[in-house]
Amino acid sequence: MRRIAVVVNPIAGMGGRVGLKGTDGKVSEARERGAKQRAPERAREALDSLAEVGRDIEVVTYGDPMGATIARDAGFDPAVVGEPADTDQTTSADTRVAVRAFVERDVDCILFVGGDGTAVDVAETLEELDADTPMLGVPAGVKVYSSVFGVSPRAAGRIVATFEETEPAEVNDIDEDAFRGGEVVTELRAVATVPVAEQRQSAKQLGGGTVETLAEGVAESVEDGVTYLLGPGSTVGAIKERLGFEGTTLGVDVWRDGEVVALDAAESDILAALGDRNVIVVSPIGGQGFVFGRGNQQLSPAVIERCGIEVVASRRKLDQLGALHVDTGDPDLDAELAGWLKVRVGRYERRLVEVLA
Repeated sequence: MRRIAVVVNPIAGMGGRVGLKGTDGKVSEARERGAKQRAPERAREALDSLAEVGRDIEVVTYGDPMGATIARDAGFDPAVVGEPADTDQTTSADTRVAVRAFVERDVDCILFVGGDGTAVDVAETLEELDADTPMLGVPAGVKVYSSVFGVSPRAAGRIVATFEETEPAEVNDIDEDAFRGGEVVTELRAVATVPVAEQRQSAKQLGGGTVETLAEGVAESVEDGVTYLLGPGSTVGAIKERLGFEGTTLGVDVWRDGEVVALDAAESDILAALGDRNVIVVSPIGGQGFVFGRGNQQLSPAVIERCGIEVVASRRKLDQLGALHVDTGDPDLDAELAGWLKVRVGRYERRLVEVLA
């Protein structure tokens, strides 16, 4: 029997759709902006997948809202090894206490739900205990820079149920205040043991290469009356410069008819700015290859469904990627977006690339 530990950071990712680019120290502000929890839903997706694939799986978890009810709703009869100090406002300390309890129960793998901050809590606690327990993340945070996550919640559930080998992987975190200011400052926080699996995401790469001709091609093709949603990253940043404005490096900017409609827009700002014709311009995130669901959660399913999509990338970046990925949080939309996509790689050139959900 395989014993899987499950711990959920219930506030992970709340800042994404409201434009906060992270939730560390910003939970109250996120709630004031109308943010809703997304981690519990993604935890349930992972556990549903675990239940479908796994045979003879025992689930060990922590008290609500960090996993117990979600595990039961997925059909498991979990062993609950503790309770958070404050059920209304869980902290990283609760995650670390949970991990210690999991190690005492000799679990086979820790499935955590959150972002890079949660990954740090799990990995650093395992290092303190000198434990080589494998860990794997269900991506639910705004920042997902580390290579310790499944490419989607369902993939994470399948991996922990079926993996046979493990390998070391880096756990990185970034300074959220610097991130909000448009600067990425990364720090290696730990090296974790993770399952070997094709559907585990790669560590995010920063920077891109020369994309001048690509940016020129996009700028030349813009149409009057169309609202353009320009995503984060250096590649789309070059397009913003070509259009004549300094955009936000890590945010979503809205542009129409030669004018900036909104800078660093949250989901609500974007929905309010949409017109009759809308186009999202995005580039896959570094070495991970995610088009949606990493660092651009403002481009929510409600936004995507009202837009055309233009994916742009340098040839070098595509050469490094086996495929592209989507993880919008809406399985039906992910399935609709999956398939073969023409990605703009130059002024006129496009390359056919597979998109996986």
